[in-house]
Amino acid sequence: MSDQLRQHLHELQTAHRDLDLAIDALFAKPAPDQLRIARLKRQKLRVKDEIADLEDQLTPDIIA
Repeated sequence: MSDQLRQHLHELQTAHRDLDLAIDALFAKPAPDQLRIARLKRQKLRVKDEIADLEDQLTPDIIA
């Protein structure tokens, strides 16, 4: 199970980077599509939240 989570985490991190590059490319255009940029940013935030959830699952709880 842990290997599957790590693989999924890697895929999400790649997707997050790809979304970041897509957003940067849209901003580089002379007349950027603000609606598309906003949608990509929301998608990027969802991916970021999912990454955080997976990282929490993979990190063992430390009892102080």
